Amino acid sequence: MASITSTKTGFRAQIYLKGIRKSKTFTTKREATQWARKEEFEIDKDAKAQVEDRYTLRDALAKYRDEVSPENAGEHWEVLRINAFLNHPAWLPLDQKIGLVEPKDFESFCKERSKTVKDSTILREIGILSAIMESARKSWKWIKINPVHDAKKPIEADDRERLITRLEIKKLLREFDYHPTATRISSITQSISVTFLLALRTGMRSGDMTSLTWDDVHPRHILVKVDKNGRKKKKGRNVPLSKKAVRLVEKMRGFDKKSVFAVDPRTRDARFRDIREQAGLAIRLPDGSIDKDKTLTFHDSRHTAATWIAASFKSNKDITAQQAIFDMCKIFGWTDPKRALKYYNPNPNDMAARLDPIISA
Repeated sequence: MASITSTKTGFRAQIYLKGIRKSKTFTTKREATQWARKEEFEIDKDAKAQVEDRYTLRDALAKYRDEVSPENAGEHWEVLRINAFLNHPAWLPLDQKIGLVEPKDFESFCKERSKTVKDSTILREIGILSAIMESARKSWKWIKINPVHDAKKPIEADDRERLITRLEIKKLLREFDYHPTATRISSITQSISVTFLLALRTGMRSGDMTSLTWDDVHPRHILVKVDKNGRKKKKGRNVPLSKKAVRLVEKMRGFDKKSVFAVDPRTRDARFRDIREQAGLAIRLPDGSIDKDKTLTFHDSRHTAATWIAASFKSNKDITAQQAIFDMCKIFGWTDPKRALKYYNPNPNDMAARLDPIISA
């Protein structure tokens, strides 16, 4: 029920209904009463409306950016992209009621973005949009289905099979000013070099390592608390450490009291690219841009690690093929063994050599 009170200049109407407070001052009591009745009607109407008719796509993007992205290791990139979505109304029907957003709206998004960016970028962006709509479906109960699922998207490129060679590793470490015999790390650049080496030994992602604290480090394993999308998990996954990997981690002792590597993802990414350039490992196309297919990336360390670790199992005859696959899944955090096919990239000549004993038998 509205409250109408007199003031020195007129009448003040105050409303408190269904958790919503509103107030406004009018010259006459009649105007105040009419306004209050209208506002109460609108509040009651909104409360009775279906949730999917109450919120817009813009509301969903803003809510995810403000409430979900801060919990993700990739917060910076997500926030930049979501803000870009919000600032380009031609890309998406931002003011459409979320229950009326359709797959075709996201197909139009893909078509519009294809004018300026590559399919790989579109797929990453549509991945964020899908995560937002999934939160709206599962967590906020705003919609019953995720329309992104049924939208036609660009075809994913073939899985990357780029491995990092021993010579490339040596060139990078030289530019990183990393000394294998050193027992302590004294700079951020050297810290990044250790993350690179640890990635090669364990298959951990950059985000896995930059988020590590010393509480996550145990004698023969590390507890990784972020998933593949950078979202923090309560349980996490245990990454076993070989003796060489243990020695790498121990080099970081004393560098920072809380963080193992004391470097944020953006610094790691930018510095690694600079070092790659200095080492002469950035392969360029005729127009001067980097050839992304041939130039190594930090994430290629994960492919390289999977291939190296898989090869190491052959020296242990007590490990069956099935156990090796299960171990790989645990190490890399795969829930589907088929993921091994993406990251295990053996040399075809090595595979051919392994066939010889079978053929000669």
